Amino acid sequence: MVQYRLKNNRTMKTLFITLSCFLLTGSLFAQANKIITSGKIEFEKRINMHAVSKNEIGEGVLTEFIKTQLDNYKRSSPQFATLNSTLIFNDNKTLFTPIAPTTPIANFNSNPIARQFNIVYTDLATNAATIQKEISGEFFLVKDSTRNITWRLTDETQEVAGYSCRRANGLMLDSIYVVAYYTDKIWVSGGPESFAGLPGMILKVAVPHENVIWTATKVTVETVPPATIIPPAPKKATQVNNKQMYDILKKYTKSWGSVGPYEMKIFLL
Repeated sequence: MVQYRLKNNRTMKTLFITLSCFLLTGSLFAQANKIITSGKIEFEKRINMHAVSKNEIGEGVLTEFIKTQLDNYKRSSPQFATLNSTLIFNDNKTLFTPIAPTTPIANFNSNPIARQFNIVYTDLATNAATIQKEISGEFFLVKDSTRNITWRLTDETQEVAGYSCRRANGLMLDSIYVVAYYTDKIWVSGGPESFAGLPGMILKVAVPHENVIWTATKVTVETVPPATIIPPAPKKATQVNNKQMYDILKKYTKSWGSVGPYEMKIFLL
């Protein structure tokens, strides 16, 4: 009788250990494959200031005088500048907000790419976006559909902020080439600025020809109250749609000389 009890005790112990291991493994698997729908992402925008300064001027108007000024700037100023921003999200809504820099950036010819002039609210369920945009001290509220980017997925992967991300190549505004890395662990089709439209959250996006890249540095998984994800509403702003904003920018930049076409493209990013 005693031997029988011991045998059954051993059987129960083995069964308990096996069941515990199974539950633990299942729990870890569930955590590892948890789909994230709410949280906060911190982004860093990194700009190659030496390269963008030359891009803005253009080879055609790079006189000896300007070239000397540019060379002096490169010798005296850091090559790279960084700006920070946050993206909060909950389900299908996102809000991208720039963080004001604590120290000024040495900016040759006041290149707009070294600024962050957009607050971007996106409702991915309805494909609607509201963007607060500042141009030359004037505020605009652009309300229209989300940006159309033609994406092509690749098999290349890269880890960003602790997440395995897949690469996608994109084309926007007819001619601007972009490279993005997105994770399907964050089940929100958003990203920094107005970059969106992939099957997951964009954690890294580069515009190679413009020498600028946005990279997520930290992802915090938390419940973001929906009431905090609301469209920007500046007190004084001209409300426009995408086409009207394009026409206004075209009018603005027409008087900016040779840098006009370049700066218009940057303001549209």
